[in-house]
Amino acid sequence: DRAAVEAAAAEAAPDVTPDQRLSTGLDEVVGRRVEALTKYQNAAYAERYAALVERARAAEADKAKGLEGLAEAVARYYFKLLAYKDEYEVARLFTDGAFLRRVEAQFEGDYRLEFHLAPPLLAKRDPETGRLRKSAYGAWMLSAFRLLAKLKGLRGTPFDPFGYATDRRTERRLITEYEAVVAELIANLDHDNHALAVEIASIPEHIRGYGHVKQAHLDEATAREAELLAAFRAPSPQADAAE
Repeated sequence: DRAAVEAAAAEAAPDVTPDQRLSTGLDEVVGRRVEALTKYQNAAYAERYAALVERARAAEADKAKGLEGLAEAVARYYFKLLAYKDEYEVARLFTDGAFLRRVEAQFEGDYRLEFHLAPPLLAKRDPETGRLRKSAYGAWMLSAFRLLAKLKGLRGTPFDPFGYATDRRTERRLITEYEAVVAELIANLDHDNHALAVEIASIPEHIRGYGHVKQAHLDEATAREAELLAAFRAPSPQADAAE
């Protein structure tokens, strides 16, 4: 019998994580993610990540001595935003060898690969839901994935054919907005607002899923972030007392 192995692009491809073992400290958290981001894009992209984490770590040590959590929150959730799963990354994950090894370990004999995808440039929208309809593609897609994975350097550039999609523009916007928020947290950090800063830096934890599901979570996270930032920016009781 032929076993059909169905892969639904972003849902089937594993998330970009260094591995499943828990890190033992901040340096390991950062080091593993620097390695992952280098594979995801390049060394400069990984350095962008490491630099912001180091700024958060230095500010925490200087302005909130004895407290921890902010640098680690930035390390985990800045990475999550930077490593958004787009077409190039899905292609890389399907062709880096790990996916085929899992398939070979699960199926024996004559099996057939079938990918269910909704390419933004080709897929039609469901007239009722407005969502892109998936179509079935055969094993030849692996060759297309290999080519696409090599084009990851186009990501985020004017030559990126996928970069003009609403989802991709949103993902890039979230990165720059997070960088600005972390810069504000660093500039105004103290012992009193440290816990609040950690919660704000952890907001991306709540942004999950894809498409309309992700948008719903994003709306909730954005509203929560606005509330927390308002509290962070409010004068502290000590400042009011001094006046």
